[in-house]
Amino acid sequence: MQWLGRRESDNVEDDRGGSGGGGGGRFALGGGIVSIIALAIYYFTGVDTSQLLSQVASNGPAQTEQRAKDPNAPKDQASQFVGVVLADTEDIWTKIFSDMGKTYEKPYLRLFRNAVQSGCGNASSASGPFYCPADARVYIDLSFYDELKTRFGAAGDFAQAYVIAHEVGHHVQNLLGISAKMDEARNRLSETAYNKLSVKLELQADFFAGVWAHYEQSMKKVLDAGDIEEALNAANAIGDDRLQKQAQGRVEPDSFTHGTSAQRMYWFKKGYETGDINQGNTFGDGDLE
Repeated sequence: MQWLGRRESDNVEDDRGGSGGGGGGRFALGGGIVSIIALAIYYFTGVDTSQLLSQVASNGPAQTEQRAKDPNAPKDQASQFVGVVLADTEDIWTKIFSDMGKTYEKPYLRLFRNAVQSGCGNASSASGPFYCPADARVYIDLSFYDELKTRFGAAGDFAQAYVIAHEVGHHVQNLLGISAKMDEARNRLSETAYNKLSVKLELQADFFAGVWAHYEQSMKKVLDAGDIEEALNAANAIGDDRLQKQAQGRVEPDSFTHGTSAQRMYWFKKGYETGDINQGNTFGDGDLE
């Protein structure tokens, strides 16, 4: 991906100088892999992290001191990259929303280290990248990219860009009212039924990431040979079936959170090939009524 020297978003908040805790509210959407890192922890340490996942969606138990960051501190290359990718999502989704007669409200992206306080509660870096609808922010501990490369075998700058685009896809869902419908569905569905619906929400975020990639090439012309393969490799590496088989030797579809490797690759690829937001209905008839 050709990103050096290009415009960076003004909506990146770098809180890596400190860590925060506390808060509570709506459940964070973890398309970038809220439960995937938890599975990795289980796989490599044998520690049950189910309580960690619920903690992400509720009040954190501990408050930690928030240290002031220096707004004039020089940016490192990783934060510059994040800023460029976020800027591209702003340009592309602004155009797509304008074509629909809508206004795109830009999200913020907060970089953190170890732990962070979000509008959806206290989260640790073990929860992976996530989007919080309550404060319209994407949260990323950049150490996740090391995990993506070394533990999941998904290297490359466009694999990293895919993660950001997926989380921004959740923001798009929030703006379109899809997230609100999911909140309503939570109150009327069983846990099993809602979980299946949540997987469809994650797959739609993958589709939206693919739509972004489509315009990243047609509008920006910044993709290099192999970039789409990097994103597809990342989608394949973090499929629920693959992770479950690695972690426990078997696959349990009822406990999927993001979809299989094949599903994630399919929907990203469909978004990339069509560039048509109207073709991203991953839900069945009546799912969100």
